[in-house]
Amino acid sequence: MSLHELTDEQRDIRALAARFADEVVAPKAMEWDREHRFPKEVIQQLGELGLMGVCIPTHLGGAGADFLAYILVLEQLSRGDAGLGVTLAVHTGAGTMPIIDHGSRKQVELLVPPLAQGHEIAAFALTESDAGSDAGAMRTRAQDGKITGAKQWVTNGRYAHVFLVFAKDPDKPSAFIVRRGAPGFKPTREEEKLGLNSSSTSDMTFDETPGERLGWRGHGLRIALATLDGGRIGIAAQAVGIAQAALDLAVAYAKERRTFGKPIGAHQAIQQKLADMQTVIEAARALTWRAGRLKAAGRSHTVEGAQAKLFASGVARRVTGEAIQVLGGVGYTKQTAAERYYRDAKVTEIYEGTSEIQRLVIARALLGKVARE
Repeated sequence: MSLHELTDEQRDIRALAARFADEVVAPKAMEWDREHRFPKEVIQQLGELGLMGVCIPTHLGGAGADFLAYILVLEQLSRGDAGLGVTLAVHTGAGTMPIIDHGSRKQVELLVPPLAQGHEIAAFALTESDAGSDAGAMRTRAQDGKITGAKQWVTNGRYAHVFLVFAKDPDKPSAFIVRRGAPGFKPTREEEKLGLNSSSTSDMTFDETPGERLGWRGHGLRIALATLDGGRIGIAAQAVGIAQAALDLAVAYAKERRTFGKPIGAHQAIQQKLADMQTVIEAARALTWRAGRLKAAGRSHTVEGAQAKLFASGVARRVTGEAIQVLGGVGYTKQTAAERYYRDAKVTEIYEGTSEIQRLVIARALLGKVARE
């Protein structure tokens, strides 16, 4: 799927996000990274533009666009700053949309409008120290609607207002909604990360914290896996955005930097690198948009989302490394954004399902029961 195949609405939303990324996000991204600063003021601006609830229905306060439009926004914002991209991805895809998909009418009407408008931020609390890829191994427990345990690596954790928390209830996981400030609930540590320094990543504890069940009791793992199916497409879009930013920087540098009396872009070795970088980015974008289009149409997208995330995340890591190579010594310093792109790219191969897990998803679809023996 190419740009000219997008609808007018999708193109307009993409252009809005691209303009915001170029004019507001990118000029501040290095400062946010250096200071490890969560840009609350920019989150508010995104809400005013309707970009915090792109694919949320209008009657719930959102922009009413489809899932592919949301993916386009994630790609463009991540091109400006990947930390902001993941903040939006978790807020919308992992925090707000599950409430719409699984919540009661009362929960949806009460919780979604302030999230869709950016007045509040959502978070997704699934991972624990011994429960990452094996989410069923979680130790957090719920008894009579009160949650006790600990979660880690919660994106938006320190700034979120609404948390989707998973806990054994009592033997099978259920999903719960917990509000910031609930008794016994607190963030305990802000994680120091390799990249995505403008995003918040927190550990948190629950001590008989009251939670409101989301969906059926014991269906938490189903809710989590369904959420991750869509979330992986968002991370693929983030990876494409990072890779595109790295390519743009490398192309601009190749036009200006001169060696042996001519721009380095005139050297065949550099030309080949840039050509390969653009080609794999376009392939990653095609896989990502395909998966986004399938989800927007309500069709199965588990394998396609896994393929998009697996390929796009690998592309992001390789392309950002090649961008540093094109820039040479200056690319290894903090004079340019190249090294930030490289640091930000790596986690796309890890969170919302590692690349190894994506391969399992794809292989199991190919092999069926044979893969489970």
